[in-house]
Amino acid sequence: MADNEIMIVDEQSLKDKIYIIRGQQVMLDSDLAEIYGYTTRTFNQQVRNNIEKFPEDFLFQLTKEEVEELRSKNLTANISPMSRSNPFVFTESGLYMLMSILRGSLATKQSITLIRLFKSMKDYIIENQQLMITQRDFVELAQKLENNVDDIREIKGTLDKMVTKGELSNFMKLFDSGIKNEEILILNGQPFKADVAYQKIYRSAKKSIVIIDDYIGVKTLQHLVHAKSGVELTIISDNKLRLLTLSEYKDFLTEYPAMNVDFIRSQDRTHDRYIILDYGTADMKVYHCGASSKDAGKRITTITRLMDIDSYKRTVKELLANPTLILM
Repeated sequence: MADNEIMIVDEQSLKDKIYIIRGQQVMLDSDLAEIYGYTTRTFNQQVRNNIEKFPEDFLFQLTKEEVEELRSKNLTANISPMSRSNPFVFTESGLYMLMSILRGSLATKQSITLIRLFKSMKDYIIENQQLMITQRDFVELAQKLENNVDDIREIKGTLDKMVTKGELSNFMKLFDSGIKNEEILILNGQPFKADVAYQKIYRSAKKSIVIIDDYIGVKTLQHLVHAKSGVELTIISDNKLRLLTLSEYKDFLTEYPAMNVDFIRSQDRTHDRYIILDYGTADMKVYHCGASSKDAGKRITTITRLMDIDSYKRTVKELLANPTLILM
């Protein structure tokens, strides 16, 4: 394919490239490679070079059994019989992350082409009863859309001229067929996908976010990326088991240089996990967390907003005066 050539993918052919595997709607690496003008090998190398951006809910490799089942149910599936390894598939989240790592004018044009095509699928999605979702699911998807739009705008710089948030959400419905049990997090009595729940909380902070949790990891940092610009970030933790290392934090800062985090020791004063938003202001909120954010999506857990927070103000003040936590 020539460098200035964009593969033309019509609406029906794109729908034919979306498969349901492990209860999720996904696209094959070979199909995306073709759309983006790469060989599958070169395409996957680009992904491997940025593998830290693709957790298992963004990208996973098919098992031998899944490959055989996909071939039997979809005779036209783009799976080479000569390949030495099983193909990878991208979820909806993985697709948008993919748009952030493929650089160059051609990749930008292809991303724009895909999003414009997604926009044109609105009528199909609305009319297809198998893809209709509940009101609760729609609220969740709207939150996902809000989180994704900023990232997409950075990639192309012209998203607002191409498609509105409402129009893009219609395509996102196609990618989400429900919440899997292992992804559920109960936030104030309502089920959310775990990562979405943390993003929803952090994006609501106006001034500051304080996390109290003795067990932190890279995922703890990744959730904070969704905080608004200018919000002060503090983690109070003894970093037990040393799950978060200094090198991992430096890698995080390299990718997100504006996301400076202050680390303070908890000095073994805490057992439960808490999130405090806008401490010291009239908008202060306190959330009690049933598990560490680093484990989001691994097990069903609950986050509850505490309404009587006066007793927590003094405790938080004392913890903020503790010595600095030094990452190793």
